[in-house]
Amino acid sequence: MTTLSLSLGAIAQNPKVTDLPAKVKFTTWRTVIQAEGFTEYAGTFDSPYLSHQVNNDRVPIRVFVPEEQDSKVPFVVILHYLGAQDLKVERSLALELVRKGIGAVLIELPYHMDRTPPDARSGELALAPDTAKLIAMMTQSVLDVRRTIDLVSERPEFDSKRVGLAGISLGALVSSLVFAIDERVGYSAFLLGGVDFAHIIWTSSLVSSARENLRRRGYSEGRLRSELAEVEPLGFLPGKLGRSSFVIGGKFDTVVPTRTTQSLINALDHPKTLSIDTGHYGGIFVQKRLLQEVSTYFEKEMHSGTYSPPKRLLAPTIRVGALYTGRNGFDLGVGIDLFKSNARADFILTGMFTPRGPVAFGGGRLGSGFYLGVSVGTRRVSPALMWSTVL
Repeated sequence: MTTLSLSLGAIAQNPKVTDLPAKVKFTTWRTVIQAEGFTEYAGTFDSPYLSHQVNNDRVPIRVFVPEEQDSKVPFVVILHYLGAQDLKVERSLALELVRKGIGAVLIELPYHMDRTPPDARSGELALAPDTAKLIAMMTQSVLDVRRTIDLVSERPEFDSKRVGLAGISLGALVSSLVFAIDERVGYSAFLLGGVDFAHIIWTSSLVSSARENLRRRGYSEGRLRSELAEVEPLGFLPGKLGRSSFVIGGKFDTVVPTRTTQSLINALDHPKTLSIDTGHYGGIFVQKRLLQEVSTYFEKEMHSGTYSPPKRLLAPTIRVGALYTGRNGFDLGVGIDLFKSNARADFILTGMFTPRGPVAFGGGRLGSGFYLGVSVGTRRVSPALMWSTVL
C-alpha cells in the first residue's frame, strides 16, 4: 500500500501567512477503515513551512469519504484544541458529517501528537513565550491547512467549491485566520474560540506560565499585540462578507475569554451564534449535541439551505472553588448552579458538595470569580465568601 507523500526542494526562506503554499504533486493515500457508510484514508505530506523540529514538519491527515454518493461531496477540515492527545472529538464530528453526506479531513496541528518533538508533551511547544515562535506556529498551521485544502480539492470525490472549516479552541483561532485569508473556505464553525491572539495570551487561565515569562521580559499586552499583528485574524477578517459562519461560545469561558469570542462574532458577516452556560470545558457535558448542531449547520448551509441555531442549548454550569465561612474556615467544593439572575450571573444559587457535606450558597458577584452571600448547611446559615471558576 502506498502512503500519501510529496517531495519539496530546498526552501531558502519560510513563507508568510498570506503566501500561497507552493504547488506540489501528491501521491495516493491508503485505506485504513472501510465501514458501513464511509471509508477512512490516511496520509502525510510535508509542511510548506519548515520549523526544522524533529517530527513537526511532516503533517498526518485522516480523510473520511461518504459512500454511495452520486456526485462530488463537500468537505470540512477539522482542527483540534491545544494539547490534544488524540483526535477522538474531531473523529466524532467527522462521523456526524459523513452521515449527512459531507466529507471530513482531520489534520494534526504543529507540535501535537505525531508532530511532537522528542521529550516534549503534545502541544507543549505550540504556545511558547516567544513572539517569533508564536508567529511561526500560526503561520505553519495556516499553511498546513491551505495545503490540505489543495490536496483534497484535487480528489475526484470532493467538490472544491464547497469547502468548510471547523475548529475547536486553538483550532478555532487558526480557523479564523484561514477563513480570513483563503477565499475557498465558504463555511466555518468556531467552537469555544476567539480572536485577538494577544488578549487571549494575556488573560487566559490556561497560559499563565507563558504570560509571566513574557512579563518578566518587559512585555505588555500592547507590545505583544503589535508584534503578533501579522498573524492576528482581526487584521484580515473585516470586510470578508458573504460567507457563512457559526460561533459557539461558553458564557463563562476563562481559557478563551468571552471578550475574544465576541470580537470574533463582531468581525464576521452576520454569523450564526450559540452561547452555552459553561466555561471552556463544560461543553463536554453536551458534546454530542454540540457536534450534532455543527454538522447540521454544515449540512444546511452547504446544501443551499439556511441553518437556524437553537435559541438555547441546556448545559449544566459546573463550578469548582472554595467556600469560606467564619465557623468552618475554607472548604473546597464542586457545585452546580441552580439559579442565575442573568447572563452575567450577577446573583447565583449554587448547590455545592464539600468534604463536610452538601451546602447551598446564594450570593452576589463581586468580580474575579468572587461572590458574597450566605451558605446553608445541614444545621445552620452562615455569611460566606465563595471563589469559583466555571468548567
